[in-house]
Amino acid sequence: DYDPEFSPFYSYAIYNKYELINNYNEYPFPTRLDKSRLPVEDIHIINKGNYDELWYKVASDKYVVIARKVNSVIEAITLFAYIFCAFLFLVSCFRLLSLILQSKFRLSGLRKLWQLNIRTQVHTTIIFISLFSFVVIGIATISFFINRYNNNNRDRLSRAMQIMVNDLKNKIDDQHLFVGLYEGEHFASDAQLQSLIDEISEIHNTEVNLYDLNGQLKVTSRQIVYEKGILSEKMNPVAYYKLNKLKQVQVVQREHIGKLEYLSIYAPVRDESGNAFAYLNIPYFASQKELNQEISNFLVTIINLNAFIFLIAGVIALFIANRITQSFSVIGDKMKEVNLGKLNEEIIWKRDDEIGELVNEYNKMVRKLGESAAALAKSEREGAWREMARQVAHEIKNPLTPMKLSIQYLQKAIDNNSPNVKEMTASVASTLIEQIEHLSKIASDFSQFANIGNTRHEVFDLNEIINSLVELYQTNENLIINWQPVDQPVIVDLDKTQMNRLFTNLIQNAWEAYESDSISQVSIIEELQGDDRVQIRISDKGTGIPKEMHSRIFTPNFTTKSSGTGLGLAMCKSIVEQAKGDIWFETSEEGTTFYVVLPIKKNKVSD
Repeated sequence: DYDPEFSPFYSYAIYNKYELINNYNEYPFPTRLDKSRLPVEDIHIINKGNYDELWYKVASDKYVVIARKVNSVIEAITLFAYIFCAFLFLVSCFRLLSLILQSKFRLSGLRKLWQLNIRTQVHTTIIFISLFSFVVIGIATISFFINRYNNNNRDRLSRAMQIMVNDLKNKIDDQHLFVGLYEGEHFASDAQLQSLIDEISEIHNTEVNLYDLNGQLKVTSRQIVYEKGILSEKMNPVAYYKLNKLKQVQVVQREHIGKLEYLSIYAPVRDESGNAFAYLNIPYFASQKELNQEISNFLVTIINLNAFIFLIAGVIALFIANRITQSFSVIGDKMKEVNLGKLNEEIIWKRDDEIGELVNEYNKMVRKLGESAAALAKSEREGAWREMARQVAHEIKNPLTPMKLSIQYLQKAIDNNSPNVKEMTASVASTLIEQIEHLSKIASDFSQFANIGNTRHEVFDLNEIINSLVELYQTNENLIINWQPVDQPVIVDLDKTQMNRLFTNLIQNAWEAYESDSISQVSIIEELQGDDRVQIRISDKGTGIPKEMHSRIFTPNFTTKSSGTGLGLAMCKSIVEQAKGDIWFETSEEGTTFYVVLPIKKNKVSD
């Protein structure tokens, strides 16, 4: 805090009878007031350049003038800096509290939340560098101010001590105050010496103490300090040791009065022969206000500068981070679009930088991926054709073998003129017809599987398809079908032929899940799911599907039966997926249920 009378921010002048009788600080007040230019009001403010003057009329010829430098821009900047720093502090505290709450006070959770992305890392790094530089510059500059202040004080005291020692010696010689140097009577009287010390103290505007060679105080310019016992009349022992024993020409050290710290300088006073006959001491009670004001002004300035540096650093960090992360986002988006089933585009990057190297590697990967995709597609096509050829050959070979054996058996009977050739011919013909039908079914299955993608949509009632299949299968005495349709038409916009194939395969599989000599029971249950989907459950009470076969049920060419192409359930899955539906199954030792969910026409379900 500053004494208002001696504030470093204000200057004042006091006029009596229009003449300057007192003033403070360095403002250029006039020594005499011009009566014609004096303000009429008792209190008046005048602006003169960078200063504002406050005039107070005490009497007709008495005035008090207070001047203050106008720092409106600096004050506004300072206020902005303080508000900005307070805002950053509050945001940091809020962010830290938010992270602690989100981590639920767990260190592991806090570490996970504290992971920074690239954009935040760039922001944090640039702002941290700005803050760190502010702290380093501030500490270094303040240390420089303090050292310079202390060194200046020491130099000032050293010069003042030399001047006062010389002045004291000259005055002692001029006034013939020495009586005898070696008889122990160095001074005439304490009164004469006190007068001399008071004169030197007044001339140099500082306190002066004079000690004898035993370190005992002889005279001082501030006698009351020693009379009250605030300071001892004995010389500081450290200073006495350095001067008396070590014979140093000067000692500067810090001393204390309670909590007050001050500089104190000691020097010996020598005669013409160079022998010391007294020790002169100057205590310098330097006020810290000047140093504190200089440090305060520096801190205000550097805080103002750093407030704008923070803003500029934040904008630069945002620009750099967005530029870097935008580049990564472009690469990331392109990587998300990478697919073996389509032509992948390369990234065009014109700058030759680190990101450009990453882009080049990505483009190389895309080209290699395209080549690998083409090779893989070719390999898959060749493999598919080989597998299809193997399956077709296997399926055709199975009926050809009994056909060949039957013909050979009939031919042998004819050659041997067997009497029952006619009956044998009829049996062979029946076998050939049965095997030919089997060949026809194989060709039909492969043809249907190949043409699944060729759909022809039409609007129809799904219940009509299921009802026709139920009536067809119920003609068999070994099959009982329990059908529970919804109580309204189920209108769909799908391929009618494929729906027929779908439910034919599922009902056929449910029937064949039973032993051949048992009566099969199949249940078909419909259930609406909202107004846009229908679920059909087809259940049997067979032995279930073994667990090791669950993942391969919908795989082409896979079958659990001794005969068949293994295309039925694969065909069912493809049909449902093309209809934008879902198909799955649940199985146990008590039976299997296939679920089929298909889309229906909205607002087309009528009572």
